[in-house]
Amino acid sequence: MANNYILSCCSTCDLSLNKIKELELEYIPFHFYLDNKEYLDNFGSSLSYDDFYSALDKGVSTKTSQVTVNEYLEYFDKFLSLGKDILHVSFSSGLSGSYNSAMIAKNQLAEKYPGRKIYIVDSLCASSGYGLLMQILSTKKKEGMDIEQLNSYAENIKLNIQHWFFSTDLKYYIRGGRVSKVSGFIGTLLHICPVLNVNDEGKLIPREKILSATIAIQQVAKKVELFKEPDIKEDFPIFISHSNCNKFAQNIKNTLISKYKKKEENIEIFPVGTTIGSHTGPGTLALFFVGKKRTA
Repeated sequence: MANNYILSCCSTCDLSLNKIKELELEYIPFHFYLDNKEYLDNFGSSLSYDDFYSALDKGVSTKTSQVTVNEYLEYFDKFLSLGKDILHVSFSSGLSGSYNSAMIAKNQLAEKYPGRKIYIVDSLCASSGYGLLMQILSTKKKEGMDIEQLNSYAENIKLNIQHWFFSTDLKYYIRGGRVSKVSGFIGTLLHICPVLNVNDEGKLIPREKILSATIAIQQVAKKVELFKEPDIKEDFPIFISHSNCNKFAQNIKNTLISKYKKKEENIEIFPVGTTIGSHTGPGTLALFFVGKKRTA
């Protein structure tokens, strides 16, 4: 039965708190720090997104920390002790060690609760692409999929979640080592917007260099046609996320509707959360949709 297990994720799925409640998801928060003060990444509850990105604009230092094994032990235990099984979908192992921590906790708790089922899925997804996967899984759970069926379905569809994004500010990518200081400096001078995606290992890969945000929006929107999968019959939603650049998000949404005939009611926009936002900084726009499987 679908109601004898919980569907769980990390807060790096970059949805809204209302959306989390609507999808009936449980979640465990990452942590972030501003000027060494610790906050929970809990969808803007500890610190609003406006205040977070305002602090970044002012040059406040930020860093993040993943969910620890002990946090997973405590989190999982509260459901197992109530007789619930668990399907937890983790943040991509290509970007964080959180999946490994969840697996360690699972193996320890399997001894304590031999009659319970614990499944851990490595989403190989990030930000609202991860959130899109969670919405799809939530829908299937509500339709009656049991935990084994949903676990298999998650493993089968996760690489169909296409992730495409660009950034207008390379500073945070340079700091994180994803762009060299020299190329980042030149890129900033030339207003180059690198287009990246998440590959089949759940890692960030630079794909293109675009000369302006206006062109980048068009190029990213075009991916819904370039990477569509004709065999996928379901009318899946499209998610857009942005880090303090809502104008770009609205522009790409309008492009998807006018140029690619996507239904407005199927497109949702979310803010990039504080964990991922700590690494992208302001000025990042991302598009997520169900398409061809990522193969590289």
